[in-house]
Amino acid sequence: MTNLRMSVAVLVLFAGIACTAAAKTQVSKRSGGNLPDGAAVDIYTLKDGKIEVEIMTYGGNIISLKVPDRNGKVDDVVLGFDSPAGYYENNHAKNASFFGPIVGRYANRIAHAKFSIDGKEYTLPKNDGDNTLHSGPNGFHNQMWTGKIISDGVELSYLSKDGEVGFPGNLSVSVRYSLKGNDLKIEYSATTDKPTVLNLTNHAYFNLSGQGSGTILEHQLMLDASRFTPVDSSLIPTGELKSVVGTPLDFLHPHAIGERINADDPQIRLGHGYDHNFVIDGGGKDLTKAAEVFDPATGRSLEVLTSEPGVQFYTSNFLDGSIKGKKGIAYPRNAALCLETQHFPDSPNHPEFPSTLLRPGGKFHSITIYRFSAH
Repeated sequence: MTNLRMSVAVLVLFAGIACTAAAKTQVSKRSGGNLPDGAAVDIYTLKDGKIEVEIMTYGGNIISLKVPDRNGKVDDVVLGFDSPAGYYENNHAKNASFFGPIVGRYANRIAHAKFSIDGKEYTLPKNDGDNTLHSGPNGFHNQMWTGKIISDGVELSYLSKDGEVGFPGNLSVSVRYSLKGNDLKIEYSATTDKPTVLNLTNHAYFNLSGQGSGTILEHQLMLDASRFTPVDSSLIPTGELKSVVGTPLDFLHPHAIGERINADDPQIRLGHGYDHNFVIDGGGKDLTKAAEVFDPATGRSLEVLTSEPGVQFYTSNFLDGSIKGKKGIAYPRNAALCLETQHFPDSPNHPEFPSTLLRPGGKFHSITIYRFSAH
């Protein structure tokens, strides 16, 4: 009898292991309809347990990200719109807010909308005063990507042709979104046939209480960053790498985001809150922890790991309630936070910063992981 019980126990154990090994992210594709310009949009759904992510081919957007709270209640934690047309209309507005897309060719700001490579100057569209922000109105966020299902996710690809929005080189880009367990992984790759500059990120707006659930001022943030890149009045880095110690930008230990967001500090005043690039301690080589956010109200936690050297922490300072998102909810100031893993802003004009130069024969490769939990 004892041997029989042991045999049954072993069989049950192996059956459990087999079920776990067989468990796989469910990936599906459906039509998202047509944009106002007639382009057809596909939407890919990635689901593993209670976590579900939706990605669309227009802009490569994360349009929905549903995760459970400490009680198992599932909410969508990214801001956005109810239909692809909503994203299209936002992207074509004067002050587009970049709700969840792939951003490139160059994420963040480039001063005076120009840079040089090997002595040749290139000019970009100005869409942020005298500067270029996120590569202008026709950056990657406003392009159609080609999608295909891969293991645990979707691969999006795009060919950015030589001269597109002013950048040199035919740039072949692929971005893989994959979901396994609690991890949403974004893997970027690119090659070029001419020397160019490149800085890719995702611009998801997170509210761990659920999109449309007020502000993120009570969220607690920790950044593994002892330094940041101070900015001037146009939010362009001065070139300095400054210690966060003794400033409202010190998140080496957890702080509520709203605790110092209105501090009488020159950098806070310039950013109208937080809109700064942080230098990740030990970042820029291997996958490294950059940030962790915790929402006391729901128990949801978001950990960000990346191979990039920096992360832009932005507290949606320019939302003002005029944009109505999912379910018609108006998004107020500080309705969300962004943690945009990246190389530093304006790096092409700052040789002292980590280089964003990509030459023929080289390959750009970057990984970011958004890891969710609840407690």
